[in-house]
Amino acid sequence: MTALQTKLWRDVARLRAQVMTIAVVVAIGVAGFVGMFAVHDSLQSSRDAFYRDNRLADLFAGVKRAPASLGARIEALPGVAEVKLGVVFDAQVDLPGVLQPVTGRFIGLDLPSVHANRQGLNRLTLRAGRWPERDGQIEALVSDRFAAARNLQPGDVVHAILNGRLQRIHLVGTAVTPEYVFASQGGAPDDTSFGIWWIDSQRMTEAFDMQGAFNQVALRLHAGVPEQAVLNALDHLLEPYGSLGAVGRDRQLSTKIVTDELAQLQVMGTVLPAIFLAVAMFILNVVLSRQVATQRSQIAALKALGYGDVAIAWHYTQLALLIAGLGVAVGLALSQFIGRGMLSLYDEVFRFDRLAYATDTGLVLVSALVAALAAAAGTWTAIHAVVRLRPAQAMLPPAPPAYTATLLERLGLGRFMSTGARMVVRNLERRPLRAVFTVTGIALAVALQISGAFWLDAIAHIVDVQFRQVQQGDVLVNFHRPVPLDAVRDLRRLPGVIDAEGYRTEAVKITLRGTTKDTAVMALRGDARLMRLVDEKRGALALPPEGVVLSGLLAQALGARVGDRVQIRFRLWSQRTVEVTVADIAHTMFGQLLYMNLDTLNRLAGDGNGVADAALQVDPQAMDAFWAAVKTAPLINSVFDKASTLTEFTHRTQRNMGVFSGILTLFAVAMAVGIIYNAARISLSERAWELASLRVLGMTRAEVSVLLLAELLAELLLALPLGALLGWGLASLMMRLMASDAIDFPVVIEPATYASAALIVLAAGVVSALLVRRQIDRLDLVSVLKVRE
Repeated sequence: MTALQTKLWRDVARLRAQVMTIAVVVAIGVAGFVGMFAVHDSLQSSRDAFYRDNRLADLFAGVKRAPASLGARIEALPGVAEVKLGVVFDAQVDLPGVLQPVTGRFIGLDLPSVHANRQGLNRLTLRAGRWPERDGQIEALVSDRFAAARNLQPGDVVHAILNGRLQRIHLVGTAVTPEYVFASQGGAPDDTSFGIWWIDSQRMTEAFDMQGAFNQVALRLHAGVPEQAVLNALDHLLEPYGSLGAVGRDRQLSTKIVTDELAQLQVMGTVLPAIFLAVAMFILNVVLSRQVATQRSQIAALKALGYGDVAIAWHYTQLALLIAGLGVAVGLALSQFIGRGMLSLYDEVFRFDRLAYATDTGLVLVSALVAALAAAAGTWTAIHAVVRLRPAQAMLPPAPPAYTATLLERLGLGRFMSTGARMVVRNLERRPLRAVFTVTGIALAVALQISGAFWLDAIAHIVDVQFRQVQQGDVLVNFHRPVPLDAVRDLRRLPGVIDAEGYRTEAVKITLRGTTKDTAVMALRGDARLMRLVDEKRGALALPPEGVVLSGLLAQALGARVGDRVQIRFRLWSQRTVEVTVADIAHTMFGQLLYMNLDTLNRLAGDGNGVADAALQVDPQAMDAFWAAVKTAPLINSVFDKASTLTEFTHRTQRNMGVFSGILTLFAVAMAVGIIYNAARISLSERAWELASLRVLGMTRAEVSVLLLAELLAELLLALPLGALLGWGLASLMMRLMASDAIDFPVVIEPATYASAALIVLAAGVVSALLVRRQIDRLDLVSVLKVRE
């Protein structure tokens, strides 16, 4: 072992506490990067295999009703390789032992093809039970996530209202399909209130009077065929039949939710580890710069004995690489814990056929390379100082700093400061860059804590806006097609109903200056109270008697402004095309939607004075009787129970976000301790002679400790407001990177979140201060005073 190697290991042993804290910061950065990207890659590979093995279609389209003979024309479109026609309808389902009805999406299943193992596109995979048979009773499969959420088993019997007729459904098995990895009515997955059911296609066509017709089509394209051209041709072909708009796989609701989840993992796996590695670079820079400063005489002796600049620089680089290597090793082990824990949460959500955690070798190599580069960058200042030192110069003690009056003293405020306070201010002003780096590092720890906790605030805000301001009714019901207003009056007669308001959601195509979007218009009554249009900043808005209000996301996509004239084509019933004025733009959080007065829409659509949906306010004491009546109401197609949906949503998000927030809190504490402890240790090593002298002059240990730790306290207090600002900025950055064309999440951070982040980092600072205080108490005054630079 060479002399430099021996010195390296002695330095590591002497700096073991600082080595450990820096390695922990590096380890967290590596663990976050490797763990999150490993989860991302595992999910993505499982998703791709699941889509491929089960033949997920490339294009999807829904129509009101089209003849089955149209399938041949669709298959003849250039680039189309395979076509699958289907019949799909939503219906309310009465589950055994469950008070509220739920909504089921019933899909026709071609049983002869299933039994012959020729399902075609969007094939089902049986998870439990058996395939349905075509006999005297209606047998069904149900999506396995819904079955698990509702404790349904093969052999159970449910009742469903199919096209106004109550039917007895025998459950014979559970299944999964790539088309409904996420089953959702409106964008948010809800396994307790919405499930997918498959029954014999012959029974479906008979129940919904769809003989010789279809209302859903899926296409597979030949490899390399441009998607948009086929989408346009398909949309044109289906338009006379009330098309909802053809979409590619990337815009199909289930696949879009999966893709958004993967994109969020990428953002988290990039932004947060970058913060930790940047902080590690800073700490390494400060520690090694101090190491070089305290070993001037040793460096001079090594150079005098013939060691070159490269050898000595490599020696200090090895120290940094050793710390980084230790951090990488610990980080890789920690990534397994983080990755497998996160994947277990995702496994409950995605339910792919195969979902196994695997760390790619490339991820390990990239993480090691990034950590090594960060360590090398952090040692650059120290290496530069080594190269500049000449033996004769290094033998001399460094020139003492030039002390001058501080800014506060020059402003005449010095007389109001104690001696200790002046010492703290002078030390901060003497090394402004180090103080700035320390304050910034602590502020980043605060910001990291805020960025993990603000999700719960944002979710609480979303719940407040969507479930308490927009949807003030207790129950939403949907009809199969627009019905007369008399139906709303009938709803008011149901047991427990206090009030009922009809509204209408209609599929439309909107065009402005050559830009076209497929979307929906929501038409509300002028005096709507139970279902309202709410602007996030302005509150509830009254819909104008004429014109249309665009959501902020839709206005952004179209480039629309108030006063523009937009063209709207009703796609399902009347298929009229009208031109209306943009009367306002409302900043809503979800969807690219239009809003219009109900009377205005009915007049423009020209298909009668009707509604397709209703919001109900129900007496909580009469809910049992109300649900019993709803289960026998033939006109009600689907039901949305706000209370049960809100409970499920809150439970799921608080659990997942709570785990995520807890992990980030631990990471933030580790980073804060690493920064504060190293800053205090370096300050102690620099001022040991000074502090020992003050002890000899009669100051107590507590008084000496205050002089050192007061500087740390000042940096902490400066970091807290900066951390709050950086936390808001980091949250805004993450929201911007995760944004999509369907969701505009607000950055909402409550004062309690700022306060808790500050308190947690302050607690970490107190722990670090107590550790350093022990070092101050153990100062050997004789040995410290013997060594004077």
